[in-house]
Amino acid sequence: MNLSSLSFSGIRAARLAAALGVVFLLHACATPVAQRDYTAFRESRPRSILVLPPVNQSPEIKAPLSFLATATAPLAESGYYVIPVTLAAESFKQNGVTVAEEAHAIALDKLRQIFGADAALYITITRFGASYRLIDSVVEAAASAKLVDLRTGQELWSGQAAVVLGNNNSSGGLVGALVSAIVNQIVNTLSDKSHDVARMANYQMLSSGHPNAILFGPYHPKFGTD
Repeated sequence: MNLSSLSFSGIRAARLAAALGVVFLLHACATPVAQRDYTAFRESRPRSILVLPPVNQSPEIKAPLSFLATATAPLAESGYYVIPVTLAAESFKQNGVTVAEEAHAIALDKLRQIFGADAALYITITRFGASYRLIDSVVEAAASAKLVDLRTGQELWSGQAAVVLGNNNSSGGLVGALVSAIVNQIVNTLSDKSHDVARMANYQMLSSGHPNAILFGPYHPKFGTD
């Protein structure tokens, strides 16, 4: 091995060591995630969940339907029985409740009397849909949620999620990127990508098995292990 190759290897090793040092330093300085208190959740042991119509703070009118339609799967896979959302929506409609804010204002004991659920999930959508950002078009969905015991009124859990997908892969310079972004925004607006991103956000927010997540429900094999 010649001197130049040794020199090159030494430089590469030094750079790698420096990079690892930065990683370790950042890891050491990172603020640990605060552990959620699950005492009330474990005492409540909810088996069934009612998903209320989501409150929509985004300008996209399709947002509540996308979030409502995709909320059942992650909750069911986490081990809970979910009151069928179409049945719940029809029940609200038949009782003159057509606005999500009105549904969220219904007394907890009334919700339990009507639906028989142990807990209710309240979702608030903050961002949804396709938007144009300088040289890219993105599809995004963001929401927060809280799970409330319908028997005691106690909040059992809360969480949030945000998913943003970019689409611009143009290599034609600034003009090409701008044209690509505009085209992508049109495609995203006319497609169901926003619905897919809402599903991703719900899975991120409502799935069990990760730090500070909803606990595994009684119908999951890992119930009681988290």
